[in-house]
Amino acid sequence: HVQLVESGGGSVQAGGSLRLSCASSGFTFSSYCMGWFREVPGEARKGVAAFCTGEAPTYADSVEGRFTISKDNAKSTLYLQMNSLKPEDTAMYYCAIAPWRVVDPLAGNEYHYWGPGTQVTVS
Repeated sequence: HVQLVESGGGSVQAGGSLRLSCASSGFTFSSYCMGWFREVPGEARKGVAAFCTGEAPTYADSVEGRFTISKDNAKSTLYLQMNSLKPEDTAMYYCAIAPWRVVDPLAGNEYHYWGPGTQVTVS
């Protein structure tokens, strides 16, 4: 039973930083993709950053150079370091896992397990 729980969201001023964490359990896949997505009310959920086993990370153009995705296997935790935050980064952020290779790491419809989300507000 795979469980994901995000944390680290909050309110920050433009130019500031936040680090999101996604603690996972029940996850023993040998080949997988893990990613961060964000959603604004009234808009579709969008991929922010992701990586698949053995591949380099993929970032949305809007966050390239500002956000960094990483993971700690010992802690079974996925991270998203967000720097130089902008008001347009305000959204609910979700982590997700696909227990298989995906065609587009930033396409949410390819992921199977999702966390409940954590809110990020940039003013």
